[in-house]
Amino acid sequence: MSDNQMPKAAVFHQCHQWACTRRKRVYELLAIAGWGIAAWAMAAPVPASAAAGSFPTRPVRFVVPFAPGGSTDTLARTLGGKLADALGQPVVVDNRAGANGDIGMQIVASSPPDGHTIALGYIANLGIGPSLNPKMPYDPVRDFAPITQLANAPNLLVVHPSVPAGNFKAFVAYVKANPRKVNFASASVASVGHLTGELLNGLAGIDMVHIPYKGSGQAVIDLVGGQLQAMFSGMSSTLPHVKTGKLRALAVTSAKRSPAVPDVPTIAETGFPGFEATAWYGMLAAARTPKPIVARLHSETVKALALPDVRQRLEGVGFEIVGGTPDEFAAYIRSEIAKWAKVVAASGVKFE
Repeated sequence: MSDNQMPKAAVFHQCHQWACTRRKRVYELLAIAGWGIAAWAMAAPVPASAAAGSFPTRPVRFVVPFAPGGSTDTLARTLGGKLADALGQPVVVDNRAGANGDIGMQIVASSPPDGHTIALGYIANLGIGPSLNPKMPYDPVRDFAPITQLANAPNLLVVHPSVPAGNFKAFVAYVKANPRKVNFASASVASVGHLTGELLNGLAGIDMVHIPYKGSGQAVIDLVGGQLQAMFSGMSSTLPHVKTGKLRALAVTSAKRSPAVPDVPTIAETGFPGFEATAWYGMLAAARTPKPIVARLHSETVKALALPDVRQRLEGVGFEIVGGTPDEFAAYIRSEIAKWAKVVAASGVKFE
């Protein structure tokens, strides 16, 4: 039967179906177009000002490039809760130990530059590393956006109570009389604790044996247990054991005595003028993080450092709070790279 021979009702019904199908297809195309526009809008770059205004939009990952229990971990966990309150998002401390801290620092260097991944930087990675390892997977100056220098901390020379030395001079004499029989631990190869020991070896004409660890936490445990004799370490990880008598403090490595241990002499005042090896710590984000986000992180971090309970906690374990500007921290990193290049060359320490 031809269309001309179909009943009018059937012809009307067929035309109606065709029109409905046509309208449905048009609506589908419009919907697809709408989703495409929405997807394009979501993928479009967000202006730095807008990103800073909404930052953070999810939890902030605070990468500590060493194992739990050390000075870097103490700083991060002391600040993490305060920053979470100020930013309105959780701040999750993520310990990523290994390769002298390079693994954790590389994670931050290669992260999206949006401020949601930050690092607890340390002198070993930012100041000493470039002179020891030409194949570092990141550049301390090029690959990070400095936020603030958090604190300085002199290292404390501590020994196990079994070591027959009640003061620093007696310790040097004991090691000199027993070459290669005294082991000293450090958080890692070429860490500031390691270099401090090697410098003392050279200046005092002694021969301690270096035992590297992956972070200071386990090293301190072994020192307290008597498997080691000595260690140059931050006060946050060793001072509690000094107070309980499990370790003995012989000297601090700063130019001046530390208020945290005013009765402990400096190495400089006990026969080695000019001796100084102070650790320092800072907060950094990935390079190209928008300046407004860096400014927000800096502002909230400096406020946290000024809180009475934070100051009491950090100063009580030997930290000297800094809290400088991003530009000041950037300049300090560059100056420390130049300083430690000379120290590394003089000490003969090699990257392993």
